[in-house]
Amino acid sequence: MSTRESVSAAACGALLLCRAVPESVAAVAPLLGERMTLAAAGDEWSVLVPEGGPWRHGGEPVDRVVTGWAAALAVGAPWPVLALWWDADRAGYALASGFRRPVGYVWLGPGTPAGEDEAMRAFAARLGLDPVLDVQALDRLTRPDPEADARARLRGVLAVLTRAGVALPDGLDPGAPADRLREAAGAAPGAARTAAADRRPTADESRLAAWMPWVAGPGARALALAQVVAGLPLTAWGLRRHSGGWTAAGSLLVAHGALGTVYGLARRRP
Repeated sequence: MSTRESVSAAACGALLLCRAVPESVAAVAPLLGERMTLAAAGDEWSVLVPEGGPWRHGGEPVDRVVTGWAAALAVGAPWPVLALWWDADRAGYALASGFRRPVGYVWLGPGTPAGEDEAMRAFAARLGLDPVLDVQALDRLTRPDPEADARARLRGVLAVLTRAGVALPDGLDPGAPADRLREAAGAAPGAARTAAADRRPTADESRLAAWMPWVAGPGARALALAQVVAGLPLTAWGLRRHSGGWTAAGSLLVAHGALGTVYGLARRRP
């Protein structure tokens, strides 16, 4: 990696906000294949801070990786995942929820808006934000402001989310160096590292069972099969594109469908 690439990689960072308690997130985070620090970020929110990432070694762009991670965590889960990311030239977010296409917004380094207003409104609607006050505050982030750079715009998004219950631990500031983010996350009350990447939750774990509330329902096997069918080509596409994020999304679909099938069959046994 050249000196310029090293500097660019060092300027990258990301935070993953999950609208779920840490216990629920801890059950599925290992499927991403990346060690992360997990901490509470409000009464109903958790934050994942990556310890590394393909972007740190001249790999994929940080936005592509974390969007794939957000999609992987949100697939089939009853809670959305918001990825905040930044690099040397831009900053932005991506919101994933269920099987729906992620929505996101990007600002260039000086804070120049480079997204679509519709995406910001979809973001507010999916999170159930106030359709008047919160949407107005988000709309202001899509207008030119010479005094707000791209990372200040992310802080503006977080300010809006405080009304939705988000409360990041001290020191988790968009744009901070990765080492500082990890240190701040580790110092948060109750913080823990996610399980090893090679560990897979089993269908008998109560936390995973709670994360899959439909496994005992009549449509469980059909849904599980659909997840496997959708996940296999997505995994293959991610591997062809050398996309760690989308490979993780496909792998999670396959694993989730397979575990749902196993759990459903186990529940049917006399």
